Amino acid sequence: MENTPPDIPLIPGLSSIADRYPAMLCDVWGVLHNGKRPYDGVCEALSAYRRQGGIVLFLSNAPRPHGPVVEMFKAMGVPDECYDGILTSGDATRLAMSEGSLGRRFFHVGPDRDAPLFDGLPIEKAALEEADFCLMTGLWDDETETPDDYAELIAKMKARNLPVICANPDLIVDRGDKQIYCAGAVAEKYRAAGGKVIYFGKPHAPIYKAARAELARLAGREVADKDIIAIGDGIHTDVEGANRAGMDVIFVTGGIAAARFGDPLAPDMGKVAAFMKDEGVAAIGAMPRLIW
Repeated sequence: MENTPPDIPLIPGLSSIADRYPAMLCDVWGVLHNGKRPYDGVCEALSAYRRQGGIVLFLSNAPRPHGPVVEMFKAMGVPDECYDGILTSGDATRLAMSEGSLGRRFFHVGPDRDAPLFDGLPIEKAALEEADFCLMTGLWDDETETPDDYAELIAKMKARNLPVICANPDLIVDRGDKQIYCAGAVAEKYRAAGGKVIYFGKPHAPIYKAARAELARLAGREVADKDIIAIGDGIHTDVEGANRAGMDVIFVTGGIAAARFGDPLAPDMGKVAAFMKDEGVAAIGAMPRLIW
């Protein structure tokens, strides 16, 4: 039947497809960890993949440079041997801001913990009325606020036609057993109001260009897109981004969309296929969690 969703295979473990892909772009939040601790078996799977010659580059929409992410990994107990490198949307945003084309004064929307994103750059924080652009890294208090709390601010920014630099296109993520809103959710409100938004991170092309360059550096050679497997739980970040970039992708069903598919450890693959069809994306397969 025409309306029957395409089959999406359930992949039993990374070992079943690892030899087809010399390099991996692996999502962090929702695949590696839940904001508080790594998921069972993920670090072991990535370490096993690397032992057989695979390169693991974490590709994250974290709105901060990769240095603080490394420190977070250490605090969580993520071992160095499970990855080769980290590239964040914060890295890409910081590079763009350092070039000065966005302006010199910025209004920051986001928590103070994201300050490493702009520390040491030739730019300065300013009041909304004096800013050249708005740097959006998150909600000021993502434990209590929602994007609806920013309606008044959005109206003020739109009145100034202030461009927004969104350093994290994610809409929501899991933090432990709670879901929290990200910068992308507020940026989408601004875009819907007619405001200009420049995104850094998945699913947008610049971060995939940077990822290809970083994989080439790690491998000591160019790595073809067909030799890269992307892994992620975000339909419109990880999966859509890989589709746009021409890379194969595995959808991790136990992440942000887990509640849609029934048992987190045994997802209803018909529901997975229908969801992906409805969202206009494709994957070579799905896994509840990234395991070996």
